[in-house]
Amino acid sequence: MTSPRILVVEDEMPIRRFLRIALESAGMTMLEADRGRLGIERAATEAPDVVVLDLGLPDMDGRDAILAIREWSQMPILVLSVRDAETDKIAALDAGADDYVTKPFATGELLARLRALLRARRPQSVETSALRFEDIVIDFAAHTVTRGGANVGLTRKEFDVLALLARHAGRLVTHSRGPHPTAHSRRPSHCALPASGALSADGARLVPLRAPCRALAPTSAR
Repeated sequence: MTSPRILVVEDEMPIRRFLRIALESAGMTMLEADRGRLGIERAATEAPDVVVLDLGLPDMDGRDAILAIREWSQMPILVLSVRDAETDKIAALDAGADDYVTKPFATGELLARLRALLRARRPQSVETSALRFEDIVIDFAAHTVTRGGANVGLTRKEFDVLALLARHAGRLVTHSRGPHPTAHSRRPSHCALPASGALSADGARLVPLRAPCRALAPTSAR
């Protein structure tokens, strides 16, 4: 039986060392990252069973890392942070964290919470941080789109809408399911991406990509 793989995103080396001893003694395998962006990258490439994430990271707030992972994955995330205010806990859980443990922490409780997350994991299809349509690659973790290896320049809103459509290829997507629905938008409320040939290109311009993105983006965002 393969041991559970735990990704620890924590910038303090002593804590990472302590967690490695605790996790390995409990039969788990530890992966590590000392920066938020590296943690997101490793979550995408290593597909850990659980992510243990600090909020006070040097390069980004841990809540933003949670939001980034949640854009493409439902892997369990346990926050391990010195922040003990109720508002911090609520913000992290609302961002997508599954559990929250404050520092200093009891090793036994942390391990028990990890085991609970491992037991509660829903059976999932294999998650991927990137999708390919012919020669076009959408990388959800890096927020990039390439065509034939060349980068396609998109605004953040265009990427968000494209990612939404790509995840629901072949199905009708309503405006309310968009990344930032607005009550004041009077633009078309439905958009669909074909299941095959979804992102076929016209010359150097991605016609089916630009059209739905422009249609869904609020006027003020252009």
